[in-house]
Amino acid sequence: MTKRNVLITGGSRGIGAAIAQEFAAAGDRIAIHYGTSAVGAEALRSGLPGSDHIAVQADLRDPEAIRLMVEKVASEFGQIDVLINNAGVFTDHPIQSTTYSEWQEAWAHVVGVNLIGAANVTWCALQFMPKNSTSRIVNIGSRGAFRGEPVSPAYGASKAAIVAFGQSIAQALAPLHIGVTTLAPGFVETEMAARLLNAPIGDAIRAQSPFNRVAKPEELAKAVYFLASEDSEWASGAVLDFNGASYLRM
Repeated sequence: MTKRNVLITGGSRGIGAAIAQEFAAAGDRIAIHYGTSAVGAEALRSGLPGSDHIAVQADLRDPEAIRLMVEKVASEFGQIDVLINNAGVFTDHPIQSTTYSEWQEAWAHVVGVNLIGAANVTWCALQFMPKNSTSRIVNIGSRGAFRGEPVSPAYGASKAAIVAFGQSIAQALAPLHIGVTTLAPGFVETEMAARLLNAPIGDAIRAQSPFNRVAKPEELAKAVYFLASEDSEWASGAVLDFNGASYLRM
């Protein structure tokens, strides 16, 4: 396959870092977006297979910062062939025990990054995407979009909205041969999930799957790689549940 230019939001660690490794190993050129972890992003960039990878910073709650970040990627690479909307935040804000100010702050932060930020990155990246069958957009959703997230309702709502967003733009971009899909994982072994997986509740979380474990970031990366491939066009609009049978739906 011809080398592609891939922008991964939240690419400096966890799922995003595994995705970067997977695409770089296949010969693609990677733009690692990060919010605050410049050291981590640079360490990942320097260790990726291949060359000409870059790290770019932006607060995804800031539309202008997003525009400048995407334009920098396009300036370095010439075009953006694949966008992976991976960046996401999760904060505890159960409705029954959160103050009104905490509630508002959580919703603004989580929806601002997970949904509005992803939408803005997508609009900006589209301006530099070839309108052909090699261009792909993959959104990282969550099983929480379907089963609910009582401790973090803004997270569940943002991931449900990402599904609807992906399906909407899948229809809009199909005439341009740009495929859009969503991966919906359950728990994954990442820094974000470590505080729960390493706590007493960790065993119960692993037991949610009949495999009695949670996903590895590398497993998600391989699924994303397929969804971003040229062979995935007919999957456009689809949501791939990727949770080890921990949550099943029709």
